[in-house]
Amino acid sequence: MPEAKTLFGIDIFFGQSHFYKNYRLGLITNNAALTSSGELSRVALLKADFNITKLFSPEHGLNTKGADGSSQENIKDSITGLPVISLYGEKLEPSQNDFSDLDIIVFDIPDAGARFYTYLWSLTYVMEACAEYNILLIILDRPNPLGGNLILAEGPMLDEKNCSSFIGRWSIPIRHCCTYGELAKYFSVTKKIDLDSIVIKNENWNRKKSVAGKDWKFRPPSPAIISSETALLYPGMGLMEGININEGRGTDTPFKTFGAPWLDSDILLKEFTQLSLPGIEAQACTYLPNDSLYKDKLCNGLKLTVTDSDSFRPVLTGLELIRLLIKLFPDKCKERLYKTNANPTGQNHLDKLTGAVYSFYKIKEGTFLKQHYTTDNWQEKIKPYLLY
Repeated sequence: MPEAKTLFGIDIFFGQSHFYKNYRLGLITNNAALTSSGELSRVALLKADFNITKLFSPEHGLNTKGADGSSQENIKDSITGLPVISLYGEKLEPSQNDFSDLDIIVFDIPDAGARFYTYLWSLTYVMEACAEYNILLIILDRPNPLGGNLILAEGPMLDEKNCSSFIGRWSIPIRHCCTYGELAKYFSVTKKIDLDSIVIKNENWNRKKSVAGKDWKFRPPSPAIISSETALLYPGMGLMEGININEGRGTDTPFKTFGAPWLDSDILLKEFTQLSLPGIEAQACTYLPNDSLYKDKLCNGLKLTVTDSDSFRPVLTGLELIRLLIKLFPDKCKERLYKTNANPTGQNHLDKLTGAVYSFYKIKEGTFLKQHYTTDNWQEKIKPYLLY
């Protein structure tokens, strides 16, 4: 018999509308948040007679099209006519005034599966605000698009004292293999957030086998995460933002392609191939990015293809590539200032991504993987909070 269709928290929530019809709901969402049948969550909830009176949006805005790191303004939703409060503009956390005319906050946003993807940290700020202003938070859970097999979780863990930021507030692995509902339960306890919350679980999600693009349709959550393969590459290739390498932004293959004008593709390909990393193949390429770093400059680099998602280790692959780039091009490969709304100076971006201080120099010296590539017993830590 075929496996039952994967249902998201939003799909299950429809059956509970009678509990909430007399409450004013604020919905934190974006255009990537759809029902399993493909309808926008906010539209479907309004059709089901939920009293949604206000929307909130994370980085990339309600339409998910905002450029990486760019500030988003408050707007009016052209589809529902509802006001939209940006949580990636002048502020990252909702204010008391934002919640003053609401009874319940509902969170429904898909994840990309990597610690430095900011939607998770928007959720944590919402959790703290709901606790402070004594308002119920309902999290409509969604599957992790990379799957939930915790054996595949990859560090480094985050050094909270020195590397906490909006691309990683608290210590979890870069590839965490959890859902937002699970991480919310974990943070509620470990960060002592006195929160009144409900998690509406997914149904028919097999955490060890089910992934986006195979068991449910992949929906791009932001401009550069365009496919399930891109999402799988992202926990490693996103680290390229921390060095002076174009990470494929400005092309139709972001995070699959990377390069720079000064890079020798053939030399890098030879060294990378000799590593024999599992589940990944590369080929030399040249390309002309139309945006981001090296815009309109011919770049030499590699194009990656995931050949086996079960054995592929994206974080290991990304760190090894950075190590090779520093080793092979020591006079060219440098740390990069990556300016965003949440980090206007762009300083220490690589450290914020890896979660470890002086990571460029540690990678250069060859000690980083030995000292920091560990999930610090993550399976045991998260086990009491797993929902699936």
